[in-house]
This record gives sequence, structure tokens and C-alpha cells, in this order.
Amino acid sequence: MEKATFAGGCFWCMVTPFEEQPGIESIVSGYTGGHVDDPTYEQVKTGTTGHYEVVEITFNPSLFAYERLLELYWIQTDPTDDGGQFQDRGSQYAPAIFYHSEEQRVKAEQSRDELAASGRFKDPIVTKILPADTFYPAEEYHQDFHKKNPDHYKADRKKSGRDAFIDVAWQS
Repeated sequence: MEKATFAGGCFWCMVTPFEEQPGIESIVSGYTGGHVDDPTYEQVKTGTTGHYEVVEITFNPSLFAYERLLELYWIQTDPTDDGGQFQDRGSQYAPAIFYHSEEQRVKAEQSRDELAASGRFKDPIVTKILPADTFYPAEEYHQDFHKKNPDHYKADRKKSGRDAFIDVAWQS
């Protein structure tokens, strides 16, 4: 098993695209990259801790390659927006890929460079590629939020503009 860690705005919306893929063992919403030990959601959402909201995915690379995770990751985000994602604004919601090995770093940079060269976006790709840092699981009520609170999740996701962006930017 390996780990992959992705920031793409609100972590609630970053769980569902990955959860039913073959070889995905677990997906945990949490925080990484900051300077506060064991941060809370209330602290992270202020944008003052340096943390990103992330999902940490444990996966079997022989069943679901890291490259496929990267492909799924990119199409969940606006890789040209480093001020947050969709309705979620602030550095805690900025897009980033956190690599757990040199091989992951190389693959993430290659996928970013290929996306930039594709011409899909007129603005530059600003998604950061950073070394994995200490991961702190989010509070229990954030785990599987879409299953525990489906109406709230659906309303929030619709309001965010994420799906509308995906339909326009990624469906061609």
C-alpha cells in the first residue's frame, strides 16, 4: 500500500471521486503543511495555521496506479487558481499535491507539465507540488461527510460551482 495526499479545496468534495475506485483502501480527510501541531478545523479554516485541507488516500498501486490518481485529481480542481478552490477561498483551500516519494514527485511534476503543455487552460497551472508533511486527520464529523449529511453535502457542492467548472473545463 502507498499513500497519496491531495489538496483541492473543501476536502468533502475530494473524497467521492476516489472512493469507489479499485485498489483504494481508505480516504481520510485532514490537514497538512502547517506550523500548528494537531490543528482543529476551527483553526485551519482561519487560514492562519499554514495547513491545507487535504485527503490522504491509501491505495494499492498494482490495482490503481498513482498516475491514475493524478488524472482523477486534476479534473476535480481548477489548477489555475491558487487563491482557493471555487467558493472556498484562502490558502487552506489552495490546490496542491503532496508527494510521499521521489517517484511520486517526478510523476506529479510530469503530469503538471503535461497539463500545462496541453493548452487546456490559458492561465498558468499554479498547483503546488510539495513534500508530504505530518498529516492530521480531521474531526470525525468531517469523515465521510457526504454519507452522514447527504443533503448538506449536495447543496454545498452545488453552491460551490465545482461541478459547473468541471463540466466546462474538463469535459471536452
